[in-house]
Amino acid sequence: MKEKLTKSEIETINLGFSFGKLLEPGMVLLLTGDLASGKTTFTKGIGKALNIKETINSPSYTIMKSYHANNQDFYHFDFYRLTEEGVDFDFEDYIHSSAITVIEWPFNVKSLLPNEYILINIEITNDNERKFTFSSVGEQYEKVINKL
Repeated sequence: MKEKLTKSEIETINLGFSFGKLLEPGMVLLLTGDLASGKTTFTKGIGKALNIKETINSPSYTIMKSYHANNQDFYHFDFYRLTEEGVDFDFEDYIHSSAITVIEWPFNVKSLLPNEYILINIEITNDNERKFTFSSVGEQYEKVINKL
């Protein structure tokens, strides 16, 4: 487990960027935290690290947005609005692909999650400050956290 603090939106994007540079194809990231804690802001940094040119914003209403750059697919899910796990959009195909996948509000579909992942919990400590706690399930994911 590793903790990082950010004191602004720019620092949160920069942390996502640094973290995104460490990711390998097929990795799955679970983001938890209250509304407006910075999940999508952090994801913007990951997208920047992957050289995504499109605007990354929350897929709360669409559930999923996909991006592609430098021969790398990037999927961004947001399950905030899901109230049951009867999801019928082949979610497993996405998380078992070579894409890097970010999932906001992942425990709304707990039974569909992969066996290995990085869990990033974001805590609001004051108006501008966020505490990121990185933990992993799986050896390849632990290596990424150790490099952070």
